[in-house]
Amino acid sequence: MTLTALLDSDWLKSEIRRYLTEDIGSGDVTTARIVSEGATTRGWLVARQDCIVAGVDIARQVFAELDAALSFTVIIPDGQRALAGARIACVEGATAPMLTGERVALNLLQRLSGIATLTRRYADAVDGTQARILDTRKTTPGLRLLEKYAVRAGGGTNHRIGLYDAILIKDNHVAIAGNAREALRRAKAGERMPTQIEVDHLAQLREVLELGVDAVLLDNMSAALVAEAVGIIRSHPQGSNCRIEASGGITLQNVRAYAEAGVDCISIGALTHSAPAVDIALDIELA
Repeated sequence: MTLTALLDSDWLKSEIRRYLTEDIGSGDVTTARIVSEGATTRGWLVARQDCIVAGVDIARQVFAELDAALSFTVIIPDGQRALAGARIACVEGATAPMLTGERVALNLLQRLSGIATLTRRYADAVDGTQARILDTRKTTPGLRLLEKYAVRAGGGTNHRIGLYDAILIKDNHVAIAGNAREALRRAKAGERMPTQIEVDHLAQLREVLELGVDAVLLDNMSAALVAEAVGIIRSHPQGSNCRIEASGGITLQNVRAYAEAGVDCISIGALTHSAPAVDIALDIELA
């Protein structure tokens, strides 16, 4: 099963149509005036820099939406490394729909490959430890599922998809509830759901451990302080199965230190909010 199979096909098709409508509007006037009717060509999606590919099958579906007769051959699938100059895929057939779909296909492929590439750098940085790299909800509105898909292609793990699938009590929730105890009481009042609470100092950590939580988020702590917090959690009677996550101020330069502190996972907002797009082009092969 390809990673794109994890995305709902009907949803993906409707999103691709929306992206194309945004770009094409009433029609691709340049292509309509310049490209001869019946013209055919071959195009190569080419990486201009080293990257981890993500979104190549989505690019295929962009072209298919415009012309189902276009042939699209994947050379480097999602999740695999492409070196600068490598051909990622080949598209063949009618020239007009190929040119019309070029920008949307490349926008998606470049954006998602950029996320996958940055994610792989973080995953490689913690290789050999028990820590997993998680994404966050700091995604581009309208692109969340695709961006989280790209994180998976890069070797990361998806955290909450949205506000609906897990409870994460942050500092503002605690402040509004009055204290951590009351915030947890309210959070646990309804249907049982995984419950995590954000803590930013050790006194607060000791308090929430007494109250019992499934997971803690150690926020904006130094790696040394995180290591101390991990020791406190694991030595507590209710902390042996508590999932420990670190977040805030973590970069490629220091992520290894956090992983070696003994956390289970490290969430990195930059995976989706700051990943630079990869340079990928569509090179037309003229007869």
